[in-house]
Order: sequence, then C-alpha cells, then structure tokens
Amino acid sequence: MMMGRQATLIILTDAEREQLQGLCRRRKSERGMSQRAGIVLDCAAGLRGKDIARRHRVDEKTVTKWRLRFAEFRVAGLSDAPCSGQPRRHDDAAVQRVIDHTLNKKPKKATHWSVRTLAAELGVPNDFVHRVWRAFGLKPHLVESFKLSNDPYFVDKVRDVVGLYMDPPDKALVLCVDEKSQIQALDRTQPLLPMTFGVAERRTHDYRRYGTTTLFAALDVATGQVIGQLHRRHRSGEFIAFLKHIDAQVPNNLDVHLVLDNYGTHKTLAVKRWLLRRPRFIVHFTPTYSSWVNLVERFFAALTERQLRRGTFHSTQALEQTIRDYLDSHNADPKPFVWTKSADEIIQSVGRFVERINQTGH
Repeated sequence: MMMGRQATLIILTDAEREQLQGLCRRRKSERGMSQRAGIVLDCAAGLRGKDIARRHRVDEKTVTKWRLRFAEFRVAGLSDAPCSGQPRRHDDAAVQRVIDHTLNKKPKKATHWSVRTLAAELGVPNDFVHRVWRAFGLKPHLVESFKLSNDPYFVDKVRDVVGLYMDPPDKALVLCVDEKSQIQALDRTQPLLPMTFGVAERRTHDYRRYGTTTLFAALDVATGQVIGQLHRRHRSGEFIAFLKHIDAQVPNNLDVHLVLDNYGTHKTLAVKRWLLRRPRFIVHFTPTYSSWVNLVERFFAALTERQLRRGTFHSTQALEQTIRDYLDSHNADPKPFVWTKSADEIIQSVGRFVERINQTGH
C-alpha cells in the first residue's frame, strides 16, 4: 500500500504562538500575513492539510508552502519571497534580526527603537526596517495602558457576568448599569473653521467650561435599548433615584439583573437597604479594574465618539439636550452589543498576559 509523504511537524514556542496569534488578530496585514499565520497555527494544532486548505480557502500546495517556510525560517519565513525584477537584498535572517531586536532589545539612549536607530544598529536601510515592521505589525512608538484586576474572586465574577450575557435567565431583564460622570460642557474660544477640500475642520486648542453633568445609563443586553437619566451630581442619592427610574420602567413580572462595577456609590448602606426591599433586583459585580466586562461601556464609548468629543456646548443645558437626543435616536433603532468571548477564553487570555508580565522580570 502506497503511503503519502508525512507532513513536516510544526512545534511552536510560547513566544512564536503569541506572535502568530497577534498577526491573526490584525485586520490589515501585508499580503495575507494574517492568513499565513493562521495556516501555521492550524498546522501546529495537527489539522490535516486539506482541512486547513478548506478552512482558509486556499490550495493544499499553499498550506505546504507556508508549513515548510515556517519550519525552515520560523516567523520571518512568512514574509514574501523575492519576486521577479530587482533581486532581493535582504534574506530571511535579516528579517529575523529586525524582529528579534524590536521585541527583545532596547537602544542604549532611548526607551524604544525608531526606524532610523534600528537601521543604524543593524546596518540596514531605513525602508527595510519600515517594511518589516509594517509586515509584522510592530509599532514600537505606540504604547497602551492596562491594569490587571487584583480581585480575589476574579474568576467567579467573570463567570457570573459573562454567563448572564451568553445564557440570560428566563423571565428576567439583564441591565448593564453605570454612570458617565463629569461630562463637561465645553465651548471653543473662537468659532470653528469648517472642513473644506483638502483641509480638515479646525478649532482653537483652548476652550471655556460651562459646567458638568452625569449620565446614568442601563443597557438592556437583549435589545440594546438604554434607560438613561441625567443628574448634576453622582452621589448615592442620585443612584437610588436612577434605580427607582429603572423600577418604574421595567414590568413588575420580570426580575432585574444588574451588572455593576465596584464604585463606592453602588455599595452604600442606603443603596443596600433599597435593594433589600426589592428582591426582584439581583446585583452582579464586575471584578475590580475590569470595567471592560460591563457592556454599557460600549454605549458610553459610542456616545463619546459620535457626540461629545468634537461637540461644542454653550451651556450645561445644551449638553444635556444633546445627550437626550442621542438616547432617543439610539432607542429608536437599538442594536445589542453581542458578547462572543466565553469566560474560559477570558480567563486563559488573562493567564497568558500574566505569564508574559512575569517573563519580563519587571
């Protein structure tokens, strides 16, 4: 009996797996880089070549090509081979040196590499470093902030809240509740210059403040509708007033599951007493430093992006009217925010993140 040639075995290090997963998550990768990374990950998972080809809608020869390229050159091998025309000046080893220096080393007189400093360090042209960074999604000039939860019940709370999103209870309403506080009514000191051909909208860098307001919002996970109320302050008294507003809006035959963060206003004695007198209200707290678990934050982000960030307001009343108008417009055609990541996936992702931090030694 004839036996086919056995596929080259792909075994990934943790660092390689993380790099490949990062390339897969990129929405825009140079010349199908995310697809190639996905093919290699599937090869490492032991999938058959024809199944991988079907999954990525490519030919089996393409799967074999990138399997062999990765086996020989690792992550650097996913870059394009030389095409006809001008000969390739830098081989895969040079690509790998750029990647290794970018990820694992720092310049002596700076906190991060620039195209010019890394090119000078390696003795390669600036445009070569730039092309490698663009191909592999490396951006040393950018930095993002994070804060890991120190909640001892992090796992339990994530399972509780995510469970509500993915398998909501019967005869109940799941509401994600929070307040967007200290929304400022800002007006520029001089009139705006509107956008025109080839010129962006222009505004003064300074502004006048006309007061603040706070939006209390409850997002219905099932429908995407939002119950909102505006207050000039955000103490426990205002929060209880908003809870009463929710109580009046929700039919009496439904239980109300509230997803809340750990802000002190949500845990005062007065709030606890109010909730105890209304057993249909069930509270689910998110883990500390984990506001991203609360879906109402997505609504706040949309409100900020579409109305507040570039808005100009001559008074607090004008600001509040703009927010009310946005709420009415949103609720006229609501669309729910669909939660897709399971609790286990979140916990595993956080675990990998902690492991990376521990490996840095900082």
